[in-house]
Amino acid sequence: MQHITGISRQQLQISSLEDKITTDNPIRFIEAFVEIISLESVGFTIQTIKSEGRPSPACWQAGTI
Repeated sequence: MQHITGISRQQLQISSLEDKITTDNPIRFIEAFVEIISLESVGFTIQTIKSEGRPSPACWQAGTI
């Protein structure tokens, strides 16, 4: 019985999303546009969220948990 041969599972193949997107893909324009605009000027606020510990009591009272 024949079996399907393919890439050896013993070899690690590392690729990134950057490698998968072609240079003429429209997402490249969107990425460049987002990088140069000031998010604060269009109404966004930058917040640093702690990734450790429990939420503050203010979050509990607001029911945002």
